[in-house]
Amino acid sequence: MSITNSSVIVEMNLSVWTANKLDKQATENVTCDAGASRNAAKVHKNLMAGTNLRKDISDLAAGCRTWHIGKTLPWADKGARLLPTSLFLDYKTEANDRRDRFNAMVDEFITNYPTLVYNAQAELGTLFNVNDYPSAEEVRSKFGFRLVFSPVPEAGDFRLDVPAREMEELRGQYEESFKDRIADAMREPWDRLHKLLTTMSEKLVELEGEGRKPFYESFVTNAQTLCEMLTHLNITQDPELERARVQLEKVMSGTDIVDVRESAAVRADMKQRVDTILGQFDW
Repeated sequence: MSITNSSVIVEMNLSVWTANKLDKQATENVTCDAGASRNAAKVHKNLMAGTNLRKDISDLAAGCRTWHIGKTLPWADKGARLLPTSLFLDYKTEANDRRDRFNAMVDEFITNYPTLVYNAQAELGTLFNVNDYPSAEEVRSKFGFRLVFSPVPEAGDFRLDVPAREMEELRGQYEESFKDRIADAMREPWDRLHKLLTTMSEKLVELEGEGRKPFYESFVTNAQTLCEMLTHLNITQDPELERARVQLEKVMSGTDIVDVRESAAVRADMKQRVDTILGQFDW
């Protein structure tokens, strides 16, 4: 299957107001009093001290970025990533929900902004300076949640009015870059699988004199979730990646975390099967 049919390019751009500011006067005072260098004595202040509303938005944005990376594959240096078309509808539905939640939190923050500025005066004390605070409209412009989808261009899709020789050179350069990007994209699902298998193998080691290790439900569910995700992320239909995925799926089939916790024999058998997978492939 062509990569141009199995994937789309998606860019998620998130911006959040930091609310941090260098206090030049306080920095000057510290430098003069302590004789310290200006760089070492810089005084930064949080303009939204005393509230978690802005931090909650920042935490949501960080969670969205992590979710986005988990559902996509690398493509370009500046943030564009490949989204398998088999995940497109689910991705877009959840992305829209996350964007709506982000915007609702920003609306709440802007509505409360005048009160938050007033409350910050008590928190900052002598560091408070009303002139540090932008208008509500300016603050709103510093928050953003933007999604852009675009097709993956064909390797030879150039529409430029340039001489034939230069056109051939451009096509050749792009085709090499295209191959490198696909290779980089497909490296990630292999890396995710290798990391999970290695973590499982290390967790299942039985050391003499060591107390019983805690095994949580996520030990099973993380592997099951990755098996499902790899069916989507294998955008080139790599048969070796699919073979490794199927083997892990068989290891996890019918696995009960209670059995893993309680039975050394179950853990030993699982470790052997996991190590067998690790030993079969060129990671």
